[in-house]
Amino acid sequence: MSNLMSNYSPLEVTFVKGEGCWLTDTKGDQYLDALSGIGVVNLGHCHPVITKNLIDQSQQLLHTSNVYRIGNQEKLAKELCTLAKMDKVFFSNSGAEANEAAIKIVRLFARSKDIEKPVILTANQGFHGRTMATLSATGQSKVQAGFAPLMSEFIHVNYDDIEAISDYQSNANVVAVMVEPIQGEAGIIIPKNDYLNKVQEVCNKNGWLLILDGVQSCMGRTGKLFAHEHNQITPDILCLAKGLGNGVPIGACLAKGVASKMLTPGTHGSTFGGNPLVTSAALGVLDVFQNTNVLENVNKMSEYFRSEFDNKIKNNIAVKELRIKGLMIGIGLDSNIIDCSQLVKKALKDNLLINVTGTTIRMLPPLIITKEEIDILISKLIKLIST
Repeated sequence: MSNLMSNYSPLEVTFVKGEGCWLTDTKGDQYLDALSGIGVVNLGHCHPVITKNLIDQSQQLLHTSNVYRIGNQEKLAKELCTLAKMDKVFFSNSGAEANEAAIKIVRLFARSKDIEKPVILTANQGFHGRTMATLSATGQSKVQAGFAPLMSEFIHVNYDDIEAISDYQSNANVVAVMVEPIQGEAGIIIPKNDYLNKVQEVCNKNGWLLILDGVQSCMGRTGKLFAHEHNQITPDILCLAKGLGNGVPIGACLAKGVASKMLTPGTHGSTFGGNPLVTSAALGVLDVFQNTNVLENVNKMSEYFRSEFDNKIKNNIAVKELRIKGLMIGIGLDSNIIDCSQLVKKALKDNLLINVTGTTIRMLPPLIITKEEIDILISKLIKLIST
């Protein structure tokens, strides 16, 4: 009997080693990881640059606290702000914490405008975390079940529907819009090409802050370092995590302009946030992105996957659609034809790691995946959805 609380239902496999796109279990069997630890190990398992950074830093200093200056932290902040065209960063330990910081910034912004009951517009089916604030911001009732009363300062509107946001322009309490550039947990929901541009236009018109939750869609996942770069915009607040540390826990809430000035001494903090070890790993991640062709590989492998899918899988009667941006991949299935609830376990038996959200196979393979590995992935997917 396990002493772990039962909020997880882990599959009956334990991994002991990882390299690139592959994991090895206790029996020595290898598995193709098409999930990257849910979009975390974007650069593959045990990437040599990040591993070296972690080893070197662990032999020097792990932790001092934010009572003191941390050299790696300040260097990482500068690099992130330069790359993302932002002004300031707050470092935390997760995406939920980064989003929580964004919500607190919005609250302080509202107070500066004498708004006592601020409202943030968020999207139905969006996902922002499991703290009470981010849970309330999340637009999924199944995630919220059992945790009422929720925070009431969020209004959920339809995603990829600019009119649904515009309808609240007369509400004097609305101060921000918080959306994912691509909805990940909902099953890779990709909005129209100009959706984010239109959201920003509405925000600018009304003096609202635009918060982009890029926890899953950023850090190269879509073929750009930051997903909103496809729209050539810059949000007021950008939240990062997952792939930023390639396996070590780090979150970042970036802000520009007035939003970057809201947090003052005593308003927010984190014991472990931005410590020397995790910032060293994140610096390694940025080093890889800037000095290798990983983003080029994302775009090439995205096109290759799409072409192979069209040639070999698209006409399967169980398949409804492919939703893909970079290496964010969702395959919509017909649940009347195939039992989606058994696909994760069925894939595991074929040494393939995937995720299923509702009736969608969700895949977030490492950004370093090769054509040969996509060939293996395609062949395993054909077997997986065979009826």
